[in-house]
Amino acid sequence: MTDLAITANDLRKSYGDKTVLDGIDLRIPAGTVFALLGPNGAGKTTTVRILSTLAAADGGRAQVAGHDITTAPDAVRAAIGVTGQFSAVDHLITGEENMLLMADLHHLPRHQGRRTAAELLERFDLTDAAKNPAATYSGGMKRRLDIAMTLVGDPRIIFLDEPTTGLDPRARHTMWQIIRTLVADGVTVLLTTQYLEEADQLADRIAVLHNGRIAAEGTPEELKRLVPGGHIRLRFTDPTTYQAAATTLRRSTRDDDTLTLHLPSDGSQRDLRTLLDHLDTSGIEADELSVHTPDLDDVFFALTADTDRSKENAR
Repeated sequence: MTDLAITANDLRKSYGDKTVLDGIDLRIPAGTVFALLGPNGAGKTTTVRILSTLAAADGGRAQVAGHDITTAPDAVRAAIGVTGQFSAVDHLITGEENMLLMADLHHLPRHQGRRTAAELLERFDLTDAAKNPAATYSGGMKRRLDIAMTLVGDPRIIFLDEPTTGLDPRARHTMWQIIRTLVADGVTVLLTTQYLEEADQLADRIAVLHNGRIAAEGTPEELKRLVPGGHIRLRFTDPTTYQAAATTLRRSTRDDDTLTLHLPSDGSQRDLRTLLDHLDTSGIEADELSVHTPDLDDVFFALTADTDRSKENAR
């Protein structure tokens, strides 16, 4: 049986009369990336704060690294690292001093703290800038320093709350590679993000939070199969061939202006092979063929559609 790094059962949280978490369940295997997706206010950050013992739940139970978050919060804190939406970097001191401060907070002996700081600064390509004030760092450098500081205590479970918000595409891809390296080393990552591509690229499993509940959970591919709309697109340049294809492929939707046919498809290899065999048998050759399967954008919008409608109704 796979070891579970994080479990939660019926986790609930309200602020005043606003219910933020309305009974969520989580089972996150060790050594994986688990992504929480959801619109603003869906409860992503609240989930991270509760699981990292920074906030108390109103109900339910949870364990992190085998420790109950309510009865053994110190043991949970000793096993985790947290990188929040807002950087914990002190801009008035150098990158190296930030690292050494973190080592002191973890009560590392001085020689071990210096060694750990140097190793992490090198690992995150910050050695050359280590003596410079953190205020001079770029956004990507500050984020790398932030995660390096999180790793000083060698946590096996890391909470990353929207870690790439505000980063340019190059810095974002660098951060993705850092996360992949951490997981390859056996670290468990709970990631919150609003970047759908980020979840698709990194996550082993994804949960979509909506109105305080988990609307859907699964692998990226499993979630994509929840949404209809997959199709194969055939484009022709010869009108006669187009008409013949349209007659043969009766399930297709026609676009006579562009000589294009769309056929419903689940995007599977079997479905594509069946179509190609049918076209070959009929002596029909398309000039262009492309396969479209629903992506996480489609999943996200389908599962959270009533958020936008409720906002419109409130106006």
